[in-house]
This record gives sequence, structure tokens and C-alpha cells, in this order.
Amino acid sequence: MNNTSLHPSLFKIGLGVVLCGFLTLAQAAVDVSDDRGKVITLQSPPQRLISLLPSLTESICALGKCSNLVGVDRFSNWPLSLQHLPKLGGISDSNLEAIVQLKPDLVLVDKSSPIISRLEDLRIPVMAFDVKTMADEERTLKKLGLALGSKESERVWNQIQAEITRANKQLDGSQRNMTVYFEVNTAPYAAGRNSFIGELLTRLELNNIIPESLGAFPKINPEFVVQAKPQIIMLSETRLADMKKRPGWSEIPAIKQNRICAFKKEQSDILVRPGPRMGEAALILSQCVAEKVSSTK
Repeated sequence: MNNTSLHPSLFKIGLGVVLCGFLTLAQAAVDVSDDRGKVITLQSPPQRLISLLPSLTESICALGKCSNLVGVDRFSNWPLSLQHLPKLGGISDSNLEAIVQLKPDLVLVDKSSPIISRLEDLRIPVMAFDVKTMADEERTLKKLGLALGSKESERVWNQIQAEITRANKQLDGSQRNMTVYFEVNTAPYAAGRNSFIGELLTRLELNNIIPESLGAFPKINPEFVVQAKPQIIMLSETRLADMKKRPGWSEIPAIKQNRICAFKKEQSDILVRPGPRMGEAALILSQCVAEKVSSTK
């Protein structure tokens, strides 16, 4: 005799499995707020990512999700494994058509990017970030970890902190408390005390000549630097020749004593990106200070 009815216990087990499956699916959805305060609901961890900012690209990779990237901005050049990916422009000239063709399930951008509204009009999920300080980067790592389904955020942040501590220990008493000017870009723009670069200098016990009241990355009058008389100047090597031609700068102690940290492009990329390589940036800074001060004692 064929009996097609289920035993009550088997029915309960089957029902439990089904309910568990539905519950798992329901729990997979996460709500993450970006730096605009906008909440993005993700039904599952995104598998096709686009990053339009180098520091975000590096953070994604540090969290173990590099393989999910399908396109990046033109300046994202680390890790080297990203070189084969389509380049989609920069903050102000992102290629909308190319982005759409890649069918991303999440696009990560700078908060100031003009492409945000255009992407959202096309119902493409966007997360926007505004990273200027170390606290901003810690928050960004946590939010990215939640959005991407990565549990590496805390480990990455702890590694950054450990490297900064190690960088501090590379400097002796004579190398600390020196006055420093860090030039971020021409005009000139400087790194203020409340920028992530300024915070790194503080962690190394160096004195930034740019007061906190001027903001994170202020445009300054070159005469201000002359009057401040920094003992160390830090900038990209591409601006070194131009800097020495500025009126009055030849009398700045850092230039007279050749205490100039002129960073190569690879180093500059690390130094000006508020991402997972900030610890490495601190080591670059401390090494240069140690070398320049030791050579002029």
C-alpha cells in the first residue's frame, strides 16, 4: 500500500528547514547609512562594485573584497591587481555610460561627486563618503564592512594603529616637536592639524605650523610659511623646484638646512589618501624626519 502522507515529526522538520531558510534570507538584508545620512538597503552583499575614489578602492581591497570590483576611477592604482579594470574617470568627470554598462549593484563615491544624482535617477545604489580625518576612515571601514559583508574592519583599523605606534617609536627626542609644513597641492594647499595628515603628524609628536582654525586642507598665503619658519617641509618631489623659487622661501630654516621631505609619486599616493595605508604613511613620514634631522645634526 502506497502512503504519501508525511509523518508528523518529518513534517515539522521540513517546515523548520523552510522557515529557517526564509529567516536567513530576511537577515541577509542590511541597512547602511552613508555620509549624506542616506540609508541604503542591500538585500545581500554586492557582487559587482564600482569605486570612484582611490581611498575607497583601497579600503574595499583591505576588507578582502577586491575581486568584487568591476571598475574604478582613473587614479585608483593600488593594489596592482586592479590595473586591468576599466577606468571610469574621476570625481568630476565620471563616465556615466561606462558605469551603467558594467551593471554595478553598488557604486562608492566621494560625497562631492556630481554623478550621484544621475546614478540614483537610474536606480543604481550609491554610497557617498566624506573622509578627511582618521575618525572618518574608521567609520568608513565599519560601514563598508557592513555593506560588503566583510568582518575585517576591526583588524584593518588595528593594523593602522599599530603601524602608527611603530612609526612614533622610530623617532628619538631630538626628532620630535619639530615644526613641520606639509604641502598637499599647488596654490599652495596645506594639511591642517585636523586633517588625517595633520593627525598623523600629531601622533608622531611633530608640530604642524597650520593652525586648526584654518580647516583640514586650507589654501594659504606663501608668506605665511615664510613667517612660520618651519624646520621641516614635506611635499611631492614634482613641486620641489617651484617651491624653492618662491619669494623669501630660501630663508626658511627647512630649506637652508635641507630638511625637505620630497616624496616620490608612489609615496605621495600613500600619504594623501585617507585609507588603509595610513599606517604606512606614518612610517614614511617618520623615516624621512629621522633621516633629515640626523643628517643635519
